[in-house]
Amino acid sequence: MKIQYFADTDTLLIAFKDRPVTETRDLDENTLLDLDAAGRVVSITLEHASERADVDGVTYQRVRAASAKL
Repeated sequence: MKIQYFADTDTLLIAFKDRPVTETRDLDENTLLDLDAAGRVVSITLEHASERADVDGVTYQRVRAASAKL
């Protein structure tokens, strides 16, 4: 997964997998969803990102699954 912020255009790109995009859907006028041939999400693009997300405070945390106790 790769997250890129383009300050010159205030665009945030979240790419989940490096696969060819075969379809792009407009979720609203500032949000694009890219899909591969199987309909799986490849990436999401947010325009006007600084107004819609905390682009300076992006963090990543891997959380282990909790053990089930019976």
